[in-house]
Amino acid sequence: MPKAPHHDHASLSEPVEPGGHPHRHATPAGIYMISPSGAVTDPSRIELARKRLAAMGFKTSLDRAALAVHERFAGTDAQRLAGITRALKQKHPIVMATRGGYGLSRLLPLIDWQAVADSGKIFIGLSDFTVFNLALLARTGAASFTGPGAVFDFGAPKLDDLTADLFAESMRGELEILSFESPDSDPVDARGILWGGNLAMVASLVGTPYLPKIKGGILFLEDVSEHPFRVERMLTQLWHAGVLERQKAIVLGHFSDYRLASHDNGYDMPSVLEWLRRTVKVPVVTRLPYGHTKVKATLPIGRKVGIATEDGMAHLVLEEHF
Repeated sequence: MPKAPHHDHASLSEPVEPGGHPHRHATPAGIYMISPSGAVTDPSRIELARKRLAAMGFKTSLDRAALAVHERFAGTDAQRLAGITRALKQKHPIVMATRGGYGLSRLLPLIDWQAVADSGKIFIGLSDFTVFNLALLARTGAASFTGPGAVFDFGAPKLDDLTADLFAESMRGELEILSFESPDSDPVDARGILWGGNLAMVASLVGTPYLPKIKGGILFLEDVSEHPFRVERMLTQLWHAGVLERQKAIVLGHFSDYRLASHDNGYDMPSVLEWLRRTVKVPVVTRLPYGHTKVKATLPIGRKVGIATEDGMAHLVLEEHF
């Protein structure tokens, strides 16, 4: 795989250094925050996120319904849908989901996907936002991003520096290669469309018009608070649906915050990984810095990328002329 200059090459085994691109000091990009899923329970975290983003050079605006509450949701379906519509018309180029949770699945048939694509906005979110990322790709072919959010990351008591750096460089188009330690990965050197996100949300789209039909892609997955047998069950669903074996590589992020039971008798995520490799004849790459964890990369969904493993490292080529 090609090597980029050091300032374009973020490695999870060494600190990220500031880039040297001339457009880094251009007019700061603006971020418009919407809440299309769960309710924001602590508005102070939004304010902290806005301060931190401002210090990074990003102007921010908060949608007028971003702090609304209806049951467990950030407002009624109509309110959350209106927030997405307003995001298409406002001036800021980046639209960030404040948090995940649940709620976007309700809205998928109501969203004007072509208008979303035509707006030219950069959409970014995590977890529940996976269904937005994938529906946009399936319905229009347009790319979007998954990565840090206002509440979980930028509004956290301590912001992870690497997560912030990777977000900023990705939004500026400066991050070309993401390298990370991956000693237990299969050999692979492939190119394809990068897609995926939260495993539960990907699996929920099987059999719907909102799951992209990607052949020869690079599928990445993560999840939180899901017992390994539930992770395996969702992977099995994707396997039975023919999704997994159509890919050139399966890239696994973090599967965090779950509890084992005494009757598991040693069954854990390594058991799931062993089953996956035995069952699906597709190279598996592990330890992608992505998920419901403090350190997370910002990744494009719907763009052609490269993936390669060598000497205990994995290299994800995000910006390259193919």
